Amino acid sequence: MDTRAADVYRIRGGNRLTGRVVAAGSKNASLPILAASILASEPVQLARVPRLTDVACLAELLRGLGLGVTRNAPYAVRVEPAAKPRVVAPAWFVKRMRASFCVLGPLLARYGRAVVPLPGGCRIGPRPVDLHLEGLTRLGADIEIRRGRVVARAKRLRGAMVNLGGPHGTTVTGTANILSAATLADGVTVLRGAAVEPEIVDLTRFLQALGAQIEGRGTSTLIIRGVEQLGGAQHVMIADRIEAATLLAAGAVTGGEVTVTDVEPAHLAAVMQTLASAGVEISCEPREVRAACKSPLRALRVLARPFPGLPTDVQAQLGVVAALAEGVSRIQDSVFPERFGHLEALRRFGVRAEVDRGVARICGGLPLTAARVTASDLRASAALVLAGLAATGTTYVRRIDHLDRGYECFAEKLCSLGADVTRLRRVTEDRCRGRLARRVPRA
Repeated sequence: MDTRAADVYRIRGGNRLTGRVVAAGSKNASLPILAASILASEPVQLARVPRLTDVACLAELLRGLGLGVTRNAPYAVRVEPAAKPRVVAPAWFVKRMRASFCVLGPLLARYGRAVVPLPGGCRIGPRPVDLHLEGLTRLGADIEIRRGRVVARAKRLRGAMVNLGGPHGTTVTGTANILSAATLADGVTVLRGAAVEPEIVDLTRFLQALGAQIEGRGTSTLIIRGVEQLGGAQHVMIADRIEAATLLAAGAVTGGEVTVTDVEPAHLAAVMQTLASAGVEISCEPREVRAACKSPLRALRVLARPFPGLPTDVQAQLGVVAALAEGVSRIQDSVFPERFGHLEALRRFGVRAEVDRGVARICGGLPLTAARVTASDLRASAALVLAGLAATGTTYVRRIDHLDRGYECFAEKLCSLGADVTRLRRVTEDRCRGRLARRVPRA
């Protein structure tokens, strides 16, 4: 994409964010649940589905496979079984978004064949799909890689013992793929080393609502007794814990007080603990979490790891908290050790950071100054927005199409808390004058 043709955020920093904001439905739960809808032999009605480009992308992929997908209310999606199913996933969708690879297991289990391109997604380091393929092979699938596509066949999958624990921990999308496929396998599947992230627990709830026989929900060992077919269901998505964490961090970096509602505090326990260690006052009610920053921030020690640890999708945002904290913070990511591409852009705000052997060290305590930056991936873009909120002056963040993948109405939510964020449509850089100007489209 031509970065000059993408929308830009203009952020006038320095405002203290205060107030209450409602969390959206979870992107990372919606995507595998939409993919698992392929398994249903009757219509599925999903609620609290966020309006995001990633969700729209997966919906279009499902339509390409023959399913009927309609958004029959602002946050409700109806999925109807395919009248004429197709098992070849269009390459563009899967290359664009890694979660699209989650259609592999459901397609194979439902129709006995699947052709799915190897996935793409954010550039945050290697994320192999070996465990997906090994797990499906254990269930009796015949799998080949042909010209960058996974070609899988199985007259009917067979229950087996599958271990998803790898050298770098378990795999969330791999768990979704194997768990979904096993629901229609012949016999019993024991899935060990399964991811226990809330999004996988939500997928399990959805599959059980369809009629799947699954024991051990929320644990790393799942026992799935395959059934002949699955029916329809109604399901409400959990809250997006990554969006909630980002909004809480926005309150912290602006010295504000932000309450995120309609969330499950247990899903944010590691985030709350980390912010509290930095001096942020944290309190919670059954369905809301409040973060108030009333004193100088302290240096952080951050280790991103699988749930119930701190999410890797939050470590970039916490890097901005570290940049404003007194002292030297240490950030390490055990999930994606190379996920520090955002630091180069943060340095333009005056952030002092270096990475040595997989550990980022951020020297904080200095005020941030506005910058013109370009986002490299979804969570990096959120971190740049937080830096702009905390910086003195006017910041421009390019490539906010990344933000549209995972944050619904992000500018509007921030503005409701007191931020000054404007989305500039189709802007271009005026290099002569060194400023950003609107491009007026032709009639």
